[in-house]
Amino acid sequence: MMHRWTKTLGLALFASAGTALAQAPPASQGPRTVPGSGSSLPRACSELPGVDLVDVGGAGSRVTSATQASDRGVAVCAVEGVLAPSIGFKLLLPLQAWTGRYLQVGCGGLCGRASLEVGAADGCVPLAAGGFVIASTDMGHQGMGGEFGQDPHKREDFAHRGVHLTAVASKKLVSAFYGRDAAHAYFTGCSDGGREALVEAQRHPEDFDGIVAGAPAMNFQVQNSLYHAWQARSNTGADGKAILAASRLPLLHRAALDQCDGLDGQVDGLIVDPRACRFDPGALLCRSNPPEDGASCLTPAEVEAVRRLYHGPRDAATGERLTIGGPQPGSELAWAGVFVPRAADQPIFSERIALDALRNLVFESNPPAGFGLNDLRFDRATFDRLRPLHALYDATDPDLSAFAGKGGKLILWHGWSDPHISPINTIAYHEAVARSLGKERTESFERLYLLPGVYHCSGGEGPSRVDLLTPMIEWVERGVAPDAVIARSPRQGQASSFGLPPGPPAGQPPAALEAAKAPAAGERSRPVYPYPSVAKYDGKGDPNQASSYVRATPLISAEGPEWAGSDFYRPYPRRER
Repeated sequence: MMHRWTKTLGLALFASAGTALAQAPPASQGPRTVPGSGSSLPRACSELPGVDLVDVGGAGSRVTSATQASDRGVAVCAVEGVLAPSIGFKLLLPLQAWTGRYLQVGCGGLCGRASLEVGAADGCVPLAAGGFVIASTDMGHQGMGGEFGQDPHKREDFAHRGVHLTAVASKKLVSAFYGRDAAHAYFTGCSDGGREALVEAQRHPEDFDGIVAGAPAMNFQVQNSLYHAWQARSNTGADGKAILAASRLPLLHRAALDQCDGLDGQVDGLIVDPRACRFDPGALLCRSNPPEDGASCLTPAEVEAVRRLYHGPRDAATGERLTIGGPQPGSELAWAGVFVPRAADQPIFSERIALDALRNLVFESNPPAGFGLNDLRFDRATFDRLRPLHALYDATDPDLSAFAGKGGKLILWHGWSDPHISPINTIAYHEAVARSLGKERTESFERLYLLPGVYHCSGGEGPSRVDLLTPMIEWVERGVAPDAVIARSPRQGQASSFGLPPGPPAGQPPAALEAAKAPAAGERSRPVYPYPSVAKYDGKGDPNQASSYVRATPLISAEGPEWAGSDFYRPYPRRER
């Protein structure tokens, strides 16, 4: 059945892709399905190490292995290689079902591993059928630490070179293997993978036709230093111990929902737009000292710590914001493991990522050995020390005229309850692109989707299973611009890595906090409309079904706040690209 758009209660809801999307190329491209087995291809898998990659990455660049394998039931030629000096990459080339599409996957955290896990593509038919060549890179180093930042060349490989050269090398191998170029190229990534996605659109607009950027760490310089350092220090007492423990988060979360859940006219455990919420944790302040019932109130120290976590760092002398935004009301359960320890003796993500960045990456000259978070000053002078490498790492340049001019399409998405990267960053970029190129032109190639109750790249209380790859294919290949997409609750035990480091996501609450999540009967689904529109319950149907929601106007239309890096969202000087 051909992929189509359907109308439900007057809404345009994206339907499941069918076999026509999986197999039928545009008429001008001719048949794309690879006939027969690997033996019918122009080049055998075992011959790919003979493809010269020196012209791509320089001396020493080569394919190190190429073997036939099975990837989730799909027969592939599995390729590994290196681009000089040390950019590792992986490539999966389907032996029988290739549709002429190339897909590169971003890498999360500080990378250090080539992940081939594709996120934000739940139910994408051609992907499940093995219709894509899939590639990824470790971005020039191995391991998740930031020590690679001691080498200026590895900084550049991580910032942009690794992803770009992997695209160039992979496309060359595609052409050699199949005897023709890929018809369309796509990129998808979340977290730092989202930053990588935007770097590609900004620096190398020729690399990809369609880009899906989730929760992008676009403000890398500030995000991995001042933001996470502030979150870690704000919850640390004079004794070096955490002020707020994870066991207190359900109380805080319930208070935020009690005040703001119903702002959209529906009490469902989700805050549709947290910017409309004026939640003050002071409402939980214990009225006696010591408190008569500490389980139902917060101590003065806890209240102040929570306020600092929400509000973010400011220059003490001027009051100037040093970050663009913090965690939003409704995200409290996701703080566990990020900047609130799950248990008193457990580490937090914010401290680790901030120290890695501050010691190794974000300053032109790294600080002395032994530099700690207590040595960091939150002021404009420190912020300005981050500026010299802004154009290297960050991906906030709103001038996407070259990308749009070649027909490129961009989908941004972010979970409202993301504790790692505030969604305010992504909203600001969306608005900056519209200012730079004009609203009408921006709407011709870019969309932003914000998912209520969703954590960092996956999980949370809100429906987080979403397919953005299928609508991107429709947009690029058939000119059908996406409208509403359907988000669904995760399947039992389902977790999507999105190229993030292995192990439990740092933002997922421990099992004891799961009971604090809003209950939902069966599978929950919601339409998610392009920003700024929101979904509103029609008051009649099953509240757990997407068909019971209509498009509504936004609850708030405020511009992003002024902060020390407001100029980061202006077009970069040409010489810095």
